[in-house]
Amino acid sequence: MRRIALVALVVDDYDEAIRFYTEALGFRLVEDTPRPDGSRWVVVQPGAEAGGTALLLARAKDEAQRARVGDQTGGRVGFFLHTDDFTRDHARMLAVGVTFLEEPRHEPYGSVAVFQDLYGNRWDLLQPAG
Repeated sequence: MRRIALVALVVDDYDEAIRFYTEALGFRLVEDTPRPDGSRWVVVQPGAEAGGTALLLARAKDEAQRARVGDQTGGRVGFFLHTDDFTRDHARMLAVGVTFLEEPRHEPYGSVAVFQDLYGNRWDLLQPAG
């Protein structure tokens, strides 16, 4: 079996990114391991159970990487967070200060609203139809 296990997300600071993803989005911290070069291997994942794709929170190391923080996909939605209860998660995220860029929409493929993470990367919160 082959699958995408991790997607790297370039961040300014490990600890602020961990706080946002665990507290605001409800992800769980899977790993936070110091590395010999002073960096850390930080993995977060949505949901309480193991499995599925996780994010590697990778601190920017140079100016070129710092320039990509918050704009990894050129301003388009680049990340898709699926939920089994859109209303619950949308309300919880609003309550903790997550910025939504639009009102919820109900499309043939599901309920969706675009939000941004702490750096400005655009995400879809999506409850698929059916």
